[in-house]
Amino acid sequence: MKSFMDEVRIIPRIVWPIALLAGGAFAYLMIHYAPNSPNISQWPTIAIIGFAFSLLYAIVSVLLSGYVYADARRRGMRYVMWTLLTIFVIYGIGFILYFVLRDPLLVHCPKCNATGRSGFIFCPLCGAELAASCPACKRAVEPEWKRCVYCGIELDATANPLNAAMPSGRM
Repeated sequence: MKSFMDEVRIIPRIVWPIALLAGGAFAYLMIHYAPNSPNISQWPTIAIIGFAFSLLYAIVSVLLSGYVYADARRRGMRYVMWTLLTIFVIYGIGFILYFVLRDPLLVHCPKCNATGRSGFIFCPLCGAELAASCPACKRAVEPEWKRCVYCGIELDATANPLNAAMPSGRM
C-alpha cells in the first residue's frame, strides 16, 4: 500500500498555488466584508473558529479536487467529469461519491507495457498473461488455490505458476 505522501505527490503542482490563492481570497473577503467589523480581533471567539475552519475547508477542497483530477486520470476514468463533480456538488458529497465509485488502478503489461484494468487476466494488446488463470476455463485463480472454484479442475504448480513460489505448508 502506498504511503500518504506518495498519494499527496500526485496532486498537480499548479493546484498548490491555486489552493493558497483561493484561501487568501476567501480570507480577504471574510475579513473585509464581515458584517460587524473588519477588525478580526473584535470578532466573537466562535466566529474566529468558524472562520479558521472555513478557510481550512476552502484550501482542502481545492487540494482534494486536484487529487481527484490526478487520481481519476491515472485510473483511466473520466477525470474532467469527476473533478467538476467534486467542485460543484456541495457538502463534500462529490468527494464521497468519487472515493466510493472510483475504479481500481490500471496495471501495465510486463511484455508490451499496455495498460489494462486490474481484473484483466490477459493483456488486451499482446495477450500476455497478467494474472494466474485456470488452464481449463481461463478464469482468474488465486495463488493458494488447489482447485479452480469455477470449473473444479485441480490446479498444480505447472497450471498455476504462482503456486510453485509458495511455501509448501500453506493452504
